[in-house]
Amino acid sequence: MKKLSECSILIVDDTEINVDILVEALGDDYELAVAMDGESALEIIEMELPDLILLDIMMPGMSGYEVCEVLKKNPVTANIPIIFLTAMTDIVSKTKGFEAGAVDYITKPFEIMEVKARVQTHLFIKIAKNQLALQNELLEQRVLERTKQLCLTQEITIEALASLAEYRDPETGGHINRTKNYVKILSKKLSTYEKFKDILNEEMIQVFYNSAPLHDIGKIGIRDDILLKPGKLTKEEFEEMKKHTTIGYETLHIAALKLGENSFLRQAMDFARYHQEKWDGTGYPDGLAGDEIPIAGRVMAIADVYDALISKRIYKPSFTHKKAVEIINEGRGLHFDPIMVDAFGEVNEEFRQIAIKYADCAEELLTLNEV
Repeated sequence: MKKLSECSILIVDDTEINVDILVEALGDDYELAVAMDGESALEIIEMELPDLILLDIMMPGMSGYEVCEVLKKNPVTANIPIIFLTAMTDIVSKTKGFEAGAVDYITKPFEIMEVKARVQTHLFIKIAKNQLALQNELLEQRVLERTKQLCLTQEITIEALASLAEYRDPETGGHINRTKNYVKILSKKLSTYEKFKDILNEEMIQVFYNSAPLHDIGKIGIRDDILLKPGKLTKEEFEEMKKHTTIGYETLHIAALKLGENSFLRQAMDFARYHQEKWDGTGYPDGLAGDEIPIAGRVMAIADVYDALISKRIYKPSFTHKKAVEIINEGRGLHFDPIMVDAFGEVNEEFRQIAIKYADCAEELLTLNEV
């Protein structure tokens, strides 16, 4: 914290006797600089900022009012307290000074004790304001650091939970990284559409990106003989597999209740429960249709299907990017939200690049690079 004795004062007055009086009164307590006109004062201030300015109003060239207005328009000098020096005591002159940005008046002829008291008071205020601003800055920095730590913890927790599901199915190695990046790319494109621009802001897109890896968390509750079956599931087995959507939702719902209504898990719940719903109402678990399906579910439906198509499985080879795009286009208005399919059409090459970056095997790379 700056000490009072370390403060500097700029005296601006075109009358030498007034300057001499002020230097005599203040010279032992503060660092002083002197200017005899407004232009010189501005030059001095440009070289070194004073802590306070004693500014005469009536001077040749620039008046004190004009000097004050220049300083207050500049963000660098706007917060320097200015005390006007004047023989004018009428209310109009004082009002004009305060409107220009001055913090106080000292009338001529000077009363030394008054000069010292007013200068000291405003320097104390200046020091206190600077200290408060510094404390606020430090507090904001701590809050920012804490927020970053919480966000990192949240992301790591999500990745860890999602990996539990992934490790139970060794064929989906890069699925988490691919799908969360698909979701981010598609959501960004949708944010440029009138229908979604007010919903998919930057904050929500980041929440989508962070929460998307939990869409298959419910697979933890599916039996190994069903989850890892190399062939086609029976009708009964498929009904059991479908439960991964509700298992995931209920698991996240329990956690979300403890974190509150605005928890980031709110979107993760939507990803988990609704990513298998279809636009025409033939999906599961709730058979929702159209805009009844939460946006997270509709976005993940495209991301999930695209990834399933371009990925190698025990029961199928990986499809080419071109074939995957064709299949998604065929599902427009049936499986998928038509607007989202249109948006996918604009960014599908970015999907391909993500798939290449996080490909699980050489076969997938070869098919993704096919023309």
